[in-house]
Amino acid sequence: MRSTTKNKVRLLRAGAVLLALAVWQFAAWLLGEELLLPAPATVLRRFFALLIEKDFWRTVLFSFGRITAGFLLAFLVGAVLGFAAGRFPALEHLLWPFFSLVKSVPVASFIVISLIWLSAANISVFISFLMVLPILYTNVLNGMKSAPRELLEMASLFRVPSPRRLLLVYLPALRPYLLSGCGVAIGLAWKAGVAAEIIGIPEGSIGEKFYFAKVYFATGDLFAWTAAVVCISVLFEKLFLFLLGRFYARLEKL
Repeated sequence: MRSTTKNKVRLLRAGAVLLALAVWQFAAWLLGEELLLPAPATVLRRFFALLIEKDFWRTVLFSFGRITAGFLLAFLVGAVLGFAAGRFPALEHLLWPFFSLVKSVPVASFIVISLIWLSAANISVFISFLMVLPILYTNVLNGMKSAPRELLEMASLFRVPSPRRLLLVYLPALRPYLLSGCGVAIGLAWKAGVAAEIIGIPEGSIGEKFYFAKVYFATGDLFAWTAAVVCISVLFEKLFLFLLGRFYARLEKL
């Protein structure tokens, strides 16, 4: 039954993708101007042409390393702060102004400010970290609050050590919150990180490629690099969530 449902979902998603491509093709045909909207085939050819260029992989590694570093740092800090705020409510109130500010201020403002503080090469690390941190912190905090009170009371009654409480009570409660939070956060990390690179224009970055595509009106390159960013983001999201799922699978066997 489950495999049948998964196959239906895959078919529906494949149909949705084909429909989107058909709409794109029709819009490109209607406009009749490659500069404004290149056809899917044109973008696909340019995308595969990029794949065989050495500069493409150097550029991808440059941005991937920094944006991933920002996300992983935010994951670590958000998990620690969310866990601590869940255990000590006073800390949640102390952190509230900071996270409210980060969620309210436009990302462009942070990018411009960070250009004053940091070198252009490291701006995507900081912006990815800053944009993702509130999401992961909030999800971990909500997961801590959802931990079963009766299990915590039982653990306290039988004086279960804190590491065992973490493994047996808190981490299982955090699972759905971490999975959903990371699913949103990874995409946002790439959006914010590449946006920061487009403004900061660090040499050898994906953002630099976007900037040059705009300057030279290379719309095909712009769409091809956009497709590359989407592919990298989706693949990294699936890999990270798979590893997180494996961690929880091992945890269940303890």
